[in-house]
Amino acid sequence: MVFKNMDQIVLLIVGFFGLFLGSILGYYARQSIAKKRAGTIEQILQKRFQKAKETADSILSEAKEKSQKILETAKEETSQRHSELLKTERLLLKREHILDQRISDFELKQKDFQEKVEKLKQIKESLEDLQNRASEKLEKISGLKKEEAKKELLLNTEKEYRKEILGKIRSLEEEGREKFEKRAKEILATVIQKCAISQAQEITTTTFALPSEEIKGRIIGKEGRNIRTLEKLTGVEIVVDETPETVVISGFDPTRRQIAKLTLEKLVHNGRIQPARIEEKVEEAKREISNQIREAGEAAVYEMGLVGVDPKLIQLLGRLRFRTSYGQNVLLHSIEVAYLAEALAEEIGANALVCKKAGLFHDIGKAVDQQVEGSHTDIGIKILDKFGEAPEVIQAMKSHHEEYPYETLESIIVQVADQISGARPGARKDTLENYLKRLSDLEDIAAAFPGVEKVWALQAGREIRVFVKPEEIDDLAAKKLAREIAKRIQEELKYPGEIKVNVIRETRVIEYAK
Repeated sequence: MVFKNMDQIVLLIVGFFGLFLGSILGYYARQSIAKKRAGTIEQILQKRFQKAKETADSILSEAKEKSQKILETAKEETSQRHSELLKTERLLLKREHILDQRISDFELKQKDFQEKVEKLKQIKESLEDLQNRASEKLEKISGLKKEEAKKELLLNTEKEYRKEILGKIRSLEEEGREKFEKRAKEILATVIQKCAISQAQEITTTTFALPSEEIKGRIIGKEGRNIRTLEKLTGVEIVVDETPETVVISGFDPTRRQIAKLTLEKLVHNGRIQPARIEEKVEEAKREISNQIREAGEAAVYEMGLVGVDPKLIQLLGRLRFRTSYGQNVLLHSIEVAYLAEALAEEIGANALVCKKAGLFHDIGKAVDQQVEGSHTDIGIKILDKFGEAPEVIQAMKSHHEEYPYETLESIIVQVADQISGARPGARKDTLENYLKRLSDLEDIAAAFPGVEKVWALQAGREIRVFVKPEEIDDLAAKKLAREIAKRIQEELKYPGEIKVNVIRETRVIEYAK
């Protein structure tokens, strides 16, 4: 039992010794293995470090090369720019030198010019002084003053070269007149061709056709009460004579005649004619005429292409539809004048819109001249001013009868257009009495001048021929006489169109051979 315990203890000791020895050997083996492994990792790290160093050196080398190249390029560019700056600086210095030289030359020239101007002033003063001295000596020698000598010289020259001067004057006048007349005719022909408005003469009576003869009796009524009522309400005279199926409406006011005619149309159409019905139809006719007046004014303004015109002014314009002047419808005349004035303005470069407006409204005063005191021109000025028309339009229209002086080119154009419209053949109709009186007045005005032998009025008063006494009137005096006659006609007479004054001086020399 003891031996068994000894064996176990020995075995236990041997086991402990072996374990201890194995631990020592394991430790050293592990240390050896660890050393080997550490050497391997260090080698790997060393290799990687060497490789990284080589890469860094390569990158650094490349960076140095690139930076060197950049520096070299920058140096080249800097050098190039520096050379360019030097070149520019040299050019600027050269130009500055040239400019200084030019300024210097200019100053020298200016100084020389001033010296020459001073010398010229001195020469001029000396010449004036010499001229004054010479004039004084001449005045002393001749015994005449400067103005007297000048007048004497002009008189002598005029006497000596009278025929040549007259011939030259006539030649220049004829040449200029032909050119201006040709151009004026071209402009007027062009303008008149553009304007083609029909003109119908209107007189103081209106004829109304009846459907049958028996209507006359109904119009007259029992003891004439119907016709008296109609005349009283309309202000016209109803003439029922033996003319078959016709009634004549007589009155100086076209509006009243139109109301009477429209009333008769309604009464005849209705068939019942008696005083109460007449009053009713007259009122209806007045309302219709008022509408027609407004529509006529609106149509005229629309036709002329005008906008912004006051409605009351349009109403007044429409009233001209039933107004006549020398038998010419005033509204149609106003439209025609507007067209003509606009065309003339366009031809010669004036304000066409102002001329058109002034032409359309130039006779607007005639719409109320029977109710308002004053000439239709003055009334028209007040109307246009009241309704806010432009001052240039009023200036252009107020001179169409030469009651006011021409203030603008447009005022002359409107006056010319008014004369063209009134003077065209068939536009107006003068009475025989007015026609004869105008011819007589023309001849009397021309015959009143001294040296006139006889006067003939020709071409319906469009021309007067004045025969003068050659021993009393020479050529220059004849020209002066023509102007004075024309001026006096313009001042004393009113007429459409223009009148030609033709002064004739005829010299006859008679000798007998014996």
